[in-house]
Amino acid sequence: MRGRGQYVGDVRLPRMQDVAFVRSPLAHARIRAIHVPEESRGRVFTAADLDGVAPIRAVSGLPGFKVSEQPPLAVGKVRQVGELVAFCVAPTRAEAEDIAASVVLDLEELPAVHDMLAAREPGAALVHEHWGDNVFLETLVDVDIASALDAPIKVSRTISTARQCMAPIEGRGVVAHYDHRLDQLVVHTASQMPHIVRNGLAECLRIEQERVRVVSPDVGGGFGYKAILLAEEICLGWLALRCGHPVRWLEDRREHLTANANCREHHYRITAYAEPDGTLRGIDCEATVDSGAYSAYPFSACLEAAQVASILPGPYDFPAYRCRTWSVATNKCPILPYRGVARTGVCFAMELILDAVAAEAGLAPEVVRERNLVRPEQMPFDNITNKHFDSGDYPQALARALTAIGAEGVRARQRAGEPDGRRIGLGLAIYCEQAAHGTSVYAGWGIPMVPGHEQASARLTPDGGLELRVGAHSHGQGLETTLAQVAHEILGVPVARTRLVHGDTAATPYSTGAWGSRMMVMVGGAVAAACEALRERAVRIGAHLLQAEPEACRYEAGRVIGPSGDVPVEAIARTWYRRPQDLAPATDPGGLEVTAGYKPVRDSGTFSYAAHAAVVAVDPDLGAVEILDYVVVEDGGTLVNPLVVDGQIYGGLAQGIGTALYEEVRFDGRGQPLASTFADYLLPGPAEVPAARIAHMETPSPYTRFGQKGIGEGGAIAPPAALANAINDALRPLGVELLHAPVTPRRIVEAVLAARGAPRRARAAA
Repeated sequence: MRGRGQYVGDVRLPRMQDVAFVRSPLAHARIRAIHVPEESRGRVFTAADLDGVAPIRAVSGLPGFKVSEQPPLAVGKVRQVGELVAFCVAPTRAEAEDIAASVVLDLEELPAVHDMLAAREPGAALVHEHWGDNVFLETLVDVDIASALDAPIKVSRTISTARQCMAPIEGRGVVAHYDHRLDQLVVHTASQMPHIVRNGLAECLRIEQERVRVVSPDVGGGFGYKAILLAEEICLGWLALRCGHPVRWLEDRREHLTANANCREHHYRITAYAEPDGTLRGIDCEATVDSGAYSAYPFSACLEAAQVASILPGPYDFPAYRCRTWSVATNKCPILPYRGVARTGVCFAMELILDAVAAEAGLAPEVVRERNLVRPEQMPFDNITNKHFDSGDYPQALARALTAIGAEGVRARQRAGEPDGRRIGLGLAIYCEQAAHGTSVYAGWGIPMVPGHEQASARLTPDGGLELRVGAHSHGQGLETTLAQVAHEILGVPVARTRLVHGDTAATPYSTGAWGSRMMVMVGGAVAAACEALRERAVRIGAHLLQAEPEACRYEAGRVIGPSGDVPVEAIARTWYRRPQDLAPATDPGGLEVTAGYKPVRDSGTFSYAAHAAVVAVDPDLGAVEILDYVVVEDGGTLVNPLVVDGQIYGGLAQGIGTALYEEVRFDGRGQPLASTFADYLLPGPAEVPAARIAHMETPSPYTRFGQKGIGEGGAIAPPAALANAINDALRPLGVELLHAPVTPRRIVEAVLAARGAPRRARAAA
């Protein structure tokens, strides 16, 4: 914001030229020919030129998973609007776009499948013909559902969420060049996971990994959108190895909105079985996720739907469960993990069905939730899908949220009515967020990326400063601050004298990157391990300088303290680097630079959680929704920096409000996206995001280095459910229930008009 960052768009290299892509205007078509003007030959490249380049393959070891191969440039046919068909290079982006506009595509349009439910029907157009259907993966979890079928309360709903774009401030971008001196392809890219991109580039370009260096500078928002290998990265890497000069591609907003990736298109047919007092007997669900045309590397197309089955129960304890899921291929761009991944959809489905149970039983929504939440005395708790909850007090979070929002006062205001005719509603949502899940979880998925030990390097500089090197990436999580705090806790080096080096595969340890709210658990743990090892070495050097035994010395606040004096870390560093003659003969030759690894005692993940409460005013005639109050009571375990946590929650809340009320990528019957600018795709702004009130609980995890848990996605998970429940609470006396996100004014007005018209139609029919 101050103009001091360095993003991919700020990278300027001598003789750099720009790339523009020729993209398919059709969702599904055979490529009959690509006509390149004679004067542009040598500046336009198609799949025929990319000899030896392998397709992107994001596979999964889950039984029944079907593999899609995504060529960097389309071969044979295109499967989505915006699929890359060719790329053009010129001295400027404008010239490259002019060349791209001159390329003529001869396409034979095929029937497109844009509805994920229709895609599963017999006779549907096939995205990948050799599959025989359009299902990447089908999964089933069944835990004694038959025992719940005779419950006295049975409530069924069809619930869905729309496709979204992630809309980071900075789009994707790539600058690539060939370093002749090092015989190395250097790729600057806006990525959350530079080491994983390096893996994928080496595989697709068929070159050794040591010949690839990936640099991710400042990244203006990731959110999962920048957690994959891009076809554009492969194309520019291939070009840079051959053209002799740097090349650049910067995504424009139209490319982002129409072509490159979406998220969160879920459909649920869900039934809850309960006792009259609201106690759940079981949940039965069929869930479908639109995965788009290709499986995105490295998480694969199975990530969303397969997770739905395992995390749908959320923080609730009940004895019977069945969930069948489908990951469906359609003629749309691939679906990617987005802040909250599948959790936003499952929270929306679960929390709306709980409100429906409460209405059917004649109970307050909070009563049903409190009755079914996992209790603190059950912790650690293995739920019905074997998720291992490490710690927490969910009922306390709910109680505190109700108190903070003033639930009794809101109910009284509802009964009194509003002078302007608007209706007041109170909505609740509770979620749990599995974060920092590691090897034991992802090994079973069989995807191209399985996290292991996270590593960090810590180096004392000759004047006593500290450098930290981590392979993960900071793109807004505040790691520069929080990791320096961790190091300060152990070494006492001032935060202002600690530098974080990250985002460069040539300078950092290997890491699977920033995703899954894993940073403070995994990277924080690794930094702690490295700093502890460094502290031990410093103590031994300091003890020698003090002429004392190491066992008689201790390290405290940046000093080694012995029986008769102390020595600061600056003097210890100066001795190692500049006065080695003063070192003991047995000094560790590794010096004051340490690389150490970390994995939690149990790496099945931490479980942070929160209770969200929202109060809204709804105009039933205009469909306008005003958020009057919003409360979040969260538990992220031990908080390293509460201010950073607040920032994560506020940012996630803004995105969750977009999911709830505004953001939607719609398609026509030919698979054409109907939103190509921010005039069509609405984002919440300052006027739409309230000044939410946040309260912190701290229930330490028993498995992590400091008791911390991941919280990076939590703010975005619950708002759609909390706001939809609040709107439904306001409109329930009118007979209205809205079950699709976003809950737009049009949908509200149509539902109100339908409810008002129902009695008249009934009388007319009678």
